[in-house]
Amino acid sequence: MTTVGYESFQWREHATATEDHMNTSTSTNADVVVLREGTEGLSMESYAETLRERLPNHTVALARTPAEERELVPQARVVTGITIEEALLDRAERLELFACTFAGTDHVPMEALAEHGVAVTNAGGIHAPGIAEQSIANMLVFARNLHEGWRRKQNGEWRHFQSHEFTGSTVTVVGLGSIGQEIVRRLQGFEVETIGIRYTPSKGGPTDEVLGFEAEDIHEAFARSEYVVLACPLNDLTRGLVGADELATLPPNAVVVNAARGGLVDTDALVAALQSNGIRGAALDVTEPEPLPNDHDLWDLENCLLTPHTGGHTPKHWDRLADIVAHNVSALEDGDAELENVVSQ
Repeated sequence: MTTVGYESFQWREHATATEDHMNTSTSTNADVVVLREGTEGLSMESYAETLRERLPNHTVALARTPAEERELVPQARVVTGITIEEALLDRAERLELFACTFAGTDHVPMEALAEHGVAVTNAGGIHAPGIAEQSIANMLVFARNLHEGWRRKQNGEWRHFQSHEFTGSTVTVVGLGSIGQEIVRRLQGFEVETIGIRYTPSKGGPTDEVLGFEAEDIHEAFARSEYVVLACPLNDLTRGLVGADELATLPPNAVVVNAARGGLVDTDALVAALQSNGIRGAALDVTEPEPLPNDHDLWDLENCLLTPHTGGHTPKHWDRLADIVAHNVSALEDGDAELENVVSQ
């Protein structure tokens, strides 16, 4: 968290506001504006209602149309949504904070927001429990060979097959941020050895061993791992982190679980490793490209599990995000408090 220097930040009083007015979907005097574009099939009205519950002394308005966005954003101190149009910023003289509803902000006009003195926060961490659970589930599927059982059921075959044990495995978790930490926490009951990969291994971590992103460390960890879970951001350092060379280092019984971003993995190299049984399998919640084309080779590989970027879906999405935004509204009021999930300020 980062200290905020908004000493002059003052919220306007709403002493005459009635309960009906506070719960109205639009108001030209809104403190917090929720933009119209939804995420993950979730209703932005539900998000606005959840924010109203967290912020009973402030006006939260939902902009349902482009016209309402143009009307409401210039009045707001806080705007929240997937992104914000640069054209709106020129009139948003009161805007102090844009709260992105995604963890990633590469689609947000960061430079324009900085030029207007607007802080940016993200939704980092709210998806971590669900992603961690799905990552554990994918490893267990391969450990117990459940996908083979599903295939035999589809074919009406009552035939036994061999399974493995997850206990005693070595799991490397690449990235020890909120998602990586949640994965490691859930691994504690499985009696596995864990290796964590982080930018500054000297900081230590929750894993049995911590290594860095240097090529030597990556290969050292991969050579000892039955499972590799990717839970790190995509950036210049990590793009193509798992390529043909790294896949060749993995033991032939290894499984790669990508719970982060498709660009972390060289897709062609992964397909080749799966087709040649260079590794045992892969579980991908993200791909490169994404969406995955219908004729892509990954669809036809029995040793590859695919889900359409659903790892972070949770019914608690808005509750967790609203907690962050409500805290940050209070932090802006206080002036000297700290914002959570700061990306830029």
